[in-house]
Amino acid sequence: MRKLKGLSPESVFSYFEEICAIPHGSGNTKRISDYLVAFAKKHNLKYVQDAANNVILFQEGTEGYEDHAPVILQGHMDMVCEKDENCPLNMETDGLDITHDGEYVFAKGTTLGGDDGIAVAYILALLADKTIPHPPVEAIITVDEEIGMLGADVIDLSMLKGRTLINVDSEEEGVFTVSCAGGATATITLPAPRHAVYGPCIRLVVDGLQGGHSGVEIHKNRANANKVMGELLSRVQAIMPVCLTSFSGGAKDNAIPRSCQATMVMLGMQPERINDIAQQLQEEIRTQYDEPEAVVYGENVEALGGNALSAELSATVTAILCAAPNGVQKMSSDVEGLVQTSLNLGIAKLEEDMVFTFSVRSSVDAEKEELLEKLRQLAAFHGANYSQMGDYPAWEYRADSPLRDTMVRIYQDMFGKDPVVNAIHAGLECGLLGKKLPGLDCVSIGPDMCDIHTSRERLNIASTQRTWEFLKEILKAL
Repeated sequence: MRKLKGLSPESVFSYFEEICAIPHGSGNTKRISDYLVAFAKKHNLKYVQDAANNVILFQEGTEGYEDHAPVILQGHMDMVCEKDENCPLNMETDGLDITHDGEYVFAKGTTLGGDDGIAVAYILALLADKTIPHPPVEAIITVDEEIGMLGADVIDLSMLKGRTLINVDSEEEGVFTVSCAGGATATITLPAPRHAVYGPCIRLVVDGLQGGHSGVEIHKNRANANKVMGELLSRVQAIMPVCLTSFSGGAKDNAIPRSCQATMVMLGMQPERINDIAQQLQEEIRTQYDEPEAVVYGENVEALGGNALSAELSATVTAILCAAPNGVQKMSSDVEGLVQTSLNLGIAKLEEDMVFTFSVRSSVDAEKEELLEKLRQLAAFHGANYSQMGDYPAWEYRADSPLRDTMVRIYQDMFGKDPVVNAIHAGLECGLLGKKLPGLDCVSIGPDMCDIHTSRERLNIASTQRTWEFLKEILKAL
């Protein structure tokens, strides 16, 4: 039974619901890519599907628009897969449990993937409806945007003729994004040999943090669970040596981690002090950050030892957690309130090795490289390995933008007010695509969404309708 039946625009929400039924987390895009190909075949559209699973769809202009210049519509098919601890869904294999409350669409216990499933739904609804006036459309739907824009990096756009691109990957209606930061994903890998260690075990827990998008919300004074755990371990190790047996914090480099757990064997005789230390740190986190629900505690584990890192290596893990830069590094001096340079320690996990993964962003390439170099030096100092992937350029502001001017005029006419034209710290694929399509004129828009990259993610229904009407007017004008 359709969960979103009756919502407007009906065709958009119908396609969005179909998308939500297909698992499509980053790195798991074959099924959603094949779904797009099946759509193209059903509607007799020319298409290209590459080895990375990127898909490009082509449709001729409607009557009277056949000879107009093509317009490119663009979004990504992958989503960030985050879920509540008690959620039973396997996001690798299960569709989302979506619903709505009349105002918002959301998924029970998981991220919704409105970022960027709504762009795909808009595109499919447009291409399926022969009554909407538009010029020739070239629709680019990429993979793995959320893990470093990997699809946009490898996609071949040589067959495209359009040089006007509407990106639908923004989360605030009435805000036109015309510039964004560049970024990269950096990983520090510390070899982690283990040996049998005997003694009482305790689990340290950091939980209840807000989390959020590491670009859009990095400036919102939210604590990073991995950094909090580093501080907790540092305080514990100041009174006794410990040997780590497990460590797990965060799931995505571009999501601020909400929780972190570490299990350890204690080599000292002061376990009763650990909860006092945790309680003190909890109060500090609630006071220093916008984290009223922060929880920090220790609990006994029914085990007498385990396969663990040495006390020295456990101290090295703590040193990296504490020394790693995190959060806002510099604000823009040109645009008030805009983060210029930041990074997020999104993942810290003890697997075969101890792995720390960072999302690094900056609108100034030199500052991005400087921050990446700091991470290289941190890895080298502690005898760890360093790797980097998903490096993408900043999308620079274009002073002369006919597309932006047209969209501003249409927005004023439709809604009786001026849109906000701005730059953002989050990454968009427009910079990479612009490198492949010289002279590209881009603007990014989208409907209102809240708490993306978290299980609280919501898509505003009325805003989705208004953005749909706005998008159709833009295409009509072009």
